[in-house]
Amino acid sequence: MHITIKEKAATMLNSKLTPGEFLRVFVKEGGCAGLTYGAAIAKEMQPNESVVHTAGAIRIVTDAPSVQFLDGLVIDYSDELLNGGLQFTNANTKTTCGCGQSFNLQGFPKIEGGKCKV
Repeated sequence: MHITIKEKAATMLNSKLTPGEFLRVFVKEGGCAGLTYGAAIAKEMQPNESVVHTAGAIRIVTDAPSVQFLDGLVIDYSDELLNGGLQFTNANTKTTCGCGQSFNLQGFPKIEGGKCKV
């Protein structure tokens, strides 16, 4: 699993995460390209989650259906007024929508009803 956390994202996450907290990253159905990344700061892991990446004090946790979509993920941060916040891109992206908020990866299953069908 290869995940890159850019310097601005690492700085922001290190300032927001308290001891014991982690960044939960997940993939859900949405957008015009089919899939979107979501993220939340959390303290308790769910039963189907695991740590997929650690960089210093930053831990990335995801659920089993989302893990296949995280290889090649790059997490950056923008402090722009519009479209600011964490930015997720993936080198394995087949298509993206015009706004860059959703994606589709070649050879991966579709997500139906909010759940990945493997």
